[in-house]
Amino acid sequence: MAMTVVVTRSVPLRFRGFLASCMLEIGPGIYTSPRMTKGVRERVWAVCCDWFDNAADASILMTWQDEAAPGGQRVVTLGTPPVDLRDHEGVILARSELPAKHSPKPSPP
Repeated sequence: MAMTVVVTRSVPLRFRGFLASCMLEIGPGIYTSPRMTKGVRERVWAVCCDWFDNAADASILMTWQDEAAPGGQRVVTLGTPPVDLRDHEGVILARSELPAKHSPKPSPP
């Protein structure tokens, strides 16, 4: 059993009720369970997948310790996460695009 964390963004209220029924909501849209079994975790994720309808700007991220995964942590997502998760030499990195107004200006020739 491993610590499981679920982070939601802009999801319908039924997700919040469901996740709060099996996990502790430690902050708005952030749920944890210190000893969730693999079977329960798979059922929770299956419900999230069944209910998810790609609502605009909605996303769900679930992560847990998994020694077989890069960096020892498994990450699964639904929807568009605010960051792009990448495996780099066994470490999970989070990359996000800078808004156009913050892009660096080209250097003069």
